[in-house]
Amino acid sequence: MEKKILVITPKFCLSGVALAQIRLARALSEEDHDVTLIIGNNNEGLSLPNLPNVKLVLLGHSRVIFMFFSLVRYLLNAKPEFIFSAEDHLNCVVTMAAILTRSDSVICASSRVTPFDTYSDIPFTKRWVLKYISRAVQFRIDLLTCVSKDMVGQYKTIFSSCRHTYVYNIVIDSLSSTLKKKEINHPWLNNKQRPVFIAAGMLEPWKGFDVLLEAFAKLNQRIDAHLIILGEGSLRQPLLNLAKSLGISKQIDLPGYTYNPLAYFYRADVFVLSSRVEGMPNVLIEAMSCGCTPVSTDCNTGPSEILINERYGYLCPVDDSDKMALQLEQAITNPIRPELLDQATRDFTTFNVLKRYGDLLSTNLIK
Repeated sequence: MEKKILVITPKFCLSGVALAQIRLARALSEEDHDVTLIIGNNNEGLSLPNLPNVKLVLLGHSRVIFMFFSLVRYLLNAKPEFIFSAEDHLNCVVTMAAILTRSDSVICASSRVTPFDTYSDIPFTKRWVLKYISRAVQFRIDLLTCVSKDMVGQYKTIFSSCRHTYVYNIVIDSLSSTLKKKEINHPWLNNKQRPVFIAAGMLEPWKGFDVLLEAFAKLNQRIDAHLIILGEGSLRQPLLNLAKSLGISKQIDLPGYTYNPLAYFYRADVFVLSSRVEGMPNVLIEAMSCGCTPVSTDCNTGPSEILINERYGYLCPVDDSDKMALQLEQAITNPIRPELLDQATRDFTTFNVLKRYGDLLSTNLIK
């Protein structure tokens, strides 16, 4: 039976929460539900996604709190049956709007990053206030979820009456198989003459790309290879400077953002996640679904849960370039078999994620 569904994300960008919510909206619309996707802001000059069967609403609000009255108006007029919200700040705003309007929508609120970076016990700080607002409004949320099992354990240390459970993001959807086979224009991948390592993410400190460059420089003393890092951010020039000082400038490329990283992953040999912190790294799962052998830091949540303690890839300590270099070499020497990578990513497919949501909500979201 068709359901009226609202999916919300605070901001459109080419990674993380926004892409996960877009995939969710697309998947629900493909199941013939009446889906609206509300995006708080698009301040990066990017083209909004093309979702033929989804009503797309761009609010143009630079901060999540400014979305409140727009959401109040929407709930009063549209009266959705289900709301899928993501990120704790937005979850609070959505829930307060639902309380004010006396909406009877079923609210599914997903947490995407570690609560230790979201909440604080220091009185009267923003994160302390958010903690108490979250605690006050949780009674109205029908389903509280995290994107990893490990993160659920973290939330139990923050909220004594924690009702969180895990629901993974949709990472592998109806477009994945087509996108990964699209043509790209990159000489290292189109005419591959040596192994290609690839990474992707914002060029910011928490992604650990400085350690990756150090590890790659050590590896490059033994193996002639190339490294591509997709993404953009404030550390572009410092990373280029570091590569020059390490003597690997000609072996690395930072091409910036791409709308289709899957095509790069599909042609590369090894994907590297060098993060210092993660929630559930969708990009790692994307790369594995494209056949890339994964090497990842064993940061607090996500990687070890995906790789099942190295059954499906290689783990190394955070900020350890020596160990990472050894694991990069191991990944080239002993790649993970494609059938194992398929097995590892099965829980992140559209069918399995929608089925879990349906089971937890006691409803059927799948035709």
